[in-house]
Amino acid sequence: MQIVPIPPGPDAAAPNAQHTVYVWAIALVAAMGGLLFGYDWVVIGGAREFYETYFQLTSVELIGWANSCALVGCFIGSFLAGYLGDRFGRQRVLLISAILFALSSGLTGWSYSFSAFIIWRIVGGTAIGLSSNISPLYIAEISPASIRGRLVSLNQFAIVVGILLAQIVNWQIARPIPDHLSHMALLQTWNVQYGWRWMFSAVVVPAAIFTVMSLLIPESPRWLLTKGRDELAFNVLNRVGGLSYALSEVSNIKRTLQLEAGINAPWRDLWLPGIRKIVLIGAALAVLQQWTGINILFNYAAEVYRSAGYGENDILLNIVITGTINLIFTIFAMLIVDRVGRRPMMLFGCIGIGVSHLLSGMAYRAGWHGSAVLVLTLGAIACYALTLAPVTWVLISEIFPNRVRSQAVSVAVSALWIASFALTYTFPLINHALGNSGTFWGYSAISLLGSVFIFLFVPETKGRTLEEIEARLLASS
Repeated sequence: MQIVPIPPGPDAAAPNAQHTVYVWAIALVAAMGGLLFGYDWVVIGGAREFYETYFQLTSVELIGWANSCALVGCFIGSFLAGYLGDRFGRQRVLLISAILFALSSGLTGWSYSFSAFIIWRIVGGTAIGLSSNISPLYIAEISPASIRGRLVSLNQFAIVVGILLAQIVNWQIARPIPDHLSHMALLQTWNVQYGWRWMFSAVVVPAAIFTVMSLLIPESPRWLLTKGRDELAFNVLNRVGGLSYALSEVSNIKRTLQLEAGINAPWRDLWLPGIRKIVLIGAALAVLQQWTGINILFNYAAEVYRSAGYGENDILLNIVITGTINLIFTIFAMLIVDRVGRRPMMLFGCIGIGVSHLLSGMAYRAGWHGSAVLVLTLGAIACYALTLAPVTWVLISEIFPNRVRSQAVSVAVSALWIASFALTYTFPLINHALGNSGTFWGYSAISLLGSVFIFLFVPETKGRTLEEIEARLLASS
């Protein structure tokens, strides 16, 4: 069945200061899922060498599996998020992810067998998959159009804070180890016996806080309206933006729902001609965000900087510097995303990352190691944090029609985690085959081609309600 787009309704009244504080508070709670996501995603980078020694992992296959197994959980969580978010609501799925974060982080840290470690890493990945879908989706659905970009970017800001927190915790927990220790002596060090455990377990406290706070936030008003709970939805929107805002939003959302009445197969409807193109754009954006190669600079930072000539102590400091740059430019992104717009930022990001990777490859080829590689990788991270990192999540949360939004976000984020798994698993193989210079040039080519894709296919969504975005995209399909 083809969906006929509706014309956009009148703009809702902008919320006043009191209402703005309330919606920011809700968004901050939802964004805690992003903080735990960022921490759990990056903490393994500092813990790797210690748990690998503890479990005596020597084969490339086992090391790769330990480093990437959480991505299996990420895919499972993102795949389930669409069904769970649509069936039980966004708020309940956030609560489930918070509980899984708390359980998995503690039990991963205190695993005494490699099998248990793998199982709990996959459970933690499932929590990441759920929160990476539902947190930006929930924030988008409770946010007024005028500040939606900043609020959804808050989720990316929280991810970046979690990344930096993990890097700092790893740096502070790890104790200096003398060079040239024998394997048996290394096995008995504090880092190998206990340090990596505390690196994973440190996130239990914020996960417990997230669990409690998830009980206090309201359900998404758009989800409530799809379930016929009009009064509850109106009350939430009234608190978010005031009476006139609530009246306007309820009217716009219900007009959309009325046109979609009687359509009961949202998963199948993802492939309707008008919707299919939007779903493919969202999935392509998710894949592009990963295949620019930036996450290699987080997950394999030690290898990248070691190959550039840095020693172990300098490597840990460089990793913290990358996290700091990531945080600073994410803050800039939050300040400008609703002013500059999505398309210009994404275009700038792809071109900036592509040029940075191109120069990094040239630096490796010419033997310009040390500070040259550090500056160029920091430049790529800055471009990513300012653009693709937050804006991809904003677009994914905005561009899909209301009736299939939960399922479509699930498809896009599942594509993201498949791409992330491919990136993480193949980097050692590609780096071995092409060398550092060839690897960076490959990621540069993908980034520059991504700018062409964005120019041709990605719409501008700045300042429009979700219903207006839906009507425009369906009309152009």
